[in-house]
Amino acid sequence: MNTNPSKIVQDSMPAVRQASENLLHGAEKAMENTREYANVALDKAEHKVRELRGQVDPIVDMLASKAQHLARQSLDMASEAKERAQQSLSRATATTTRYVAEQPLRSVLIAAAVGASVALLIAASRKRR
Repeated sequence: MNTNPSKIVQDSMPAVRQASENLLHGAEKAMENTREYANVALDKAEHKVRELRGQVDPIVDMLASKAQHLARQSLDMASEAKERAQQSLSRATATTTRYVAEQPLRSVLIAAAVGASVALLIAASRKRR
């Protein structure tokens, strides 16, 4: 049997070419399948993100609403406290004014005693320094 290497190479070329084409076709098919799988996975992830966003948005809205409600309540309570303090100050002012009008001499004596006490406290604190 006389085997010519160039004849063997020529005879095997179609088989090698076919194997290369098959390999290339298989690689293309694998890339296409991978791309399709990645697209499906991305679509599922996008759907899940939208679903989660749909669940989170109402919670965020509810929390923001509660925060606004608490802020409004705090403002209302501060406003009421201010109003009560103003009323209390007004009552104290009216009571003091009435007392001074009814007891002018006593009021002057009380004011002088308070003034003298404050002066003594200031003098004592300066001596300590």
